[in-house]
Amino acid sequence: MKIRKVIEKVQGVRATDGAGVSLVRVLGHDNVYNFDPFLMLDSFDSEDPRDYQAGFPTHPHRGIETVSYIAKGSMTHGDHLGTRQTISNGEAQWLTAGSGAFHSELPAGDSLLGLQFWLNMPKNAKMKAAPAYHGITRDEIQEFPFKGGMLRLITGEYEGHRGWQGKYLPLDYYDIHLDAHASITLKVKEENTVMLFTLVGDVVSGGSSVPEKTAARLGEGDSVTIEAGKDGAEVMLMSAPPTGEPIAWYGPIVMNTQSELRTALRELNDGTFIKQKIEYSDI
Repeated sequence: MKIRKVIEKVQGVRATDGAGVSLVRVLGHDNVYNFDPFLMLDSFDSEDPRDYQAGFPTHPHRGIETVSYIAKGSMTHGDHLGTRQTISNGEAQWLTAGSGAFHSELPAGDSLLGLQFWLNMPKNAKMKAAPAYHGITRDEIQEFPFKGGMLRLITGEYEGHRGWQGKYLPLDYYDIHLDAHASITLKVKEENTVMLFTLVGDVVSGGSSVPEKTAARLGEGDSVTIEAGKDGAEVMLMSAPPTGEPIAWYGPIVMNTQSELRTALRELNDGTFIKQKIEYSDI
């Protein structure tokens, strides 16, 4: 067993996005290659609906998959063909933008706690993948209790158990709840980029402290250790293979070259952005 050590920490800062949503921005353009294939990461944590009720009105995406998890509150997804679904309290949603999609996200509830990250798509899938949406509801999320906590399998695999999985870049995504001073040791794929995000509470991983609302990139190894502090913690673990490809990123569009970005922007302007019909998966 080789325990992965924390090799980079990025702590979130307050920002505003969408129609005025107050959020904690953690990953962005400055971290784009170090955390490959994970791009943007935003966290939501508020008990004042005025911080988030304006939501994220209809906007485009191309070349990525957006993965949203709502620990508390709710989020309603809508897309360019009129599909609408609300997830809440421990559920997730996955949008494959692929060759191009328009969607909106509207948070609601008395409080909102959760996060969204963008998962890059391999070059050969960015324009070939049809847009698709899948809501990962509680009945799909397997739960695994352990001494002092519980692991919830949002996507991917855990100790031979399989959850829902996207088509283009395999992602193991865990929601880990830890009581005060409880710990867990997890096996991870050696070839993957592995990241922790401390949604609630402080933890220690591989001997390094990781404060709340921090993304921690882990070094080489086949195992991860996480230990909660005195107040317990909720930690998200993401593990996926890096693309190792060039990244050209402008706003909600992530391609491989500046020429591809210019094409996308031109198509947004002339109304030819949508290439394929959106697909839906058991929503």
